[in-house]
Amino acid sequence: MTRWIKILEPLSIISLLGCAIWIFYGTPTESEMGFVQKIMYLHVPSVIVAYAAFFVVFAFSIAYLWKRDIMFDQIAKSSAEIGEVFCALVLITGAIWGKPTWGTYWVWDARLTTTLLLFLIFAGYFLLRSFTRERERAARLAAVLGIIGFLDIPIIHKSVEWWRTLHQPTTLFKVEAAEAKPAMPMELLLPLLVTMGAMLLFYVYLLLLRIQMEQQYDTLQELIANNEGG
Repeated sequence: MTRWIKILEPLSIISLLGCAIWIFYGTPTESEMGFVQKIMYLHVPSVIVAYAAFFVVFAFSIAYLWKRDIMFDQIAKSSAEIGEVFCALVLITGAIWGKPTWGTYWVWDARLTTTLLLFLIFAGYFLLRSFTRERERAARLAAVLGIIGFLDIPIIHKSVEWWRTLHQPTTLFKVEAAEAKPAMPMELLLPLLVTMGAMLLFYVYLLLLRIQMEQQYDTLQELIANNEGG
């Protein structure tokens, strides 16, 4: 794991810096929203990373409840922390983007509200862990909440179709004549897709780093408990 962390650290930093330079100096300014539209290149990839992180929580929470392997809980917990940070970033960048678009930083729009609910569920996930002293019980209860929390993501995704909402639907691709086609010009779509890839790479780096830290912490706690017991 240490080897992969050392490889991914420079790759993720270089790719993110490259994307930032490309976005600020190489992409066109949108005619209606102007420069503020460029926040899309941070907002949309943050959504993708948050979804991916919480899916990992969902999958490894199920795995932990099935196998009771502490490694699965370490992965779920580490991914939940990263997902919560990116979910906060989604809310912040969405508010910044919403001000010039809707005239206000926040509206109780269906997608915004369900995304805030996702953030609060995983805030509760960490509170639950911090207030439960027994490690195994905390992992078990957190796994259940992590699974429930992930179920909010399909609701977030479909909210623009199920309810009247100010938020625009997904605009990466559209289906015409049973064929998926880009819904935006390639000079906007290509840097967005590349930035998504860079952000996912950064997520993998953070996940491996955080898992390593969690394993070291659990090992330390186990040694302390053994010394106290001895």
